[in-house]
Amino acid sequence: MPLWHIYTPVDAYSADDKKAFAAALTRRYVEHGEMPKFYVNVLFHEIAAENVLVGGEPRNNFVRLVATHIARRLPTPESRRRWMQICEEAIAPFVKERGYDWEMHIDETPLELWQVQGLIPPPQRSEAEKLWLAKNKPVPYDTVET
Repeated sequence: MPLWHIYTPVDAYSADDKKAFAAALTRRYVEHGEMPKFYVNVLFHEIAAENVLVGGEPRNNFVRLVATHIARRLPTPESRRRWMQICEEAIAPFVKERGYDWEMHIDETPLELWQVQGLIPPPQRSEAEKLWLAKNKPVPYDTVET
């Protein structure tokens, strides 16, 4: 699961903007990570200008993006750089092209510390994960088979 927290100025994005922003990120994970859409969670946090200080100064044009990756690993420096480029392309219409300053980072959480609705997610590209992908929801599966 990627979990994105996007910290924005108040009223920076409409409900439609947020939906399009989340869809742009989700599309990258489905296309490049071959994962179910429901794995991608995007949370928007609107922060008043007096509560965003960069370099000790209030900022009303700053967007901070923090992602946690769990379902997939980026094993090499090259894959990490490429993924950051893919993310920059996904967010550009919502930050760069709107004149916002931004910063982004990604953390990786061990798979052993992740469950979805009480289920241990199936291994990457296993038959069980293909079932989750097809149904776009977690379903019980036999862990022995995977």
